[in-house]
Amino acid sequence: MSTTAEQVIMDALKLPAPVRAFVAEKLIERLDAPESSPLSAKWRQEVRRRCAEMDRGDAELRDADQVFAKAFASLA
Repeated sequence: MSTTAEQVIMDALKLPAPVRAFVAEKLIERLDAPESSPLSAKWRQEVRRRCAEMDRGDAELRDADQVFAKAFASLA
């Protein structure tokens, strides 16, 4: 393993658990996802808006398991 990769890992391990999980998720997504076109300007703007809401604490975040359970229950 290169020194750069080792340093990235060491730095990542210092991040708070939720941030580490986010970084890990994004890295795994890139392994599974085929190369695609970049996001449109509108989508980039929407992503920035949503991230800013989360950073300010304005977003109503919900547990994914609960959201999926409710969605699956509504299908039955």
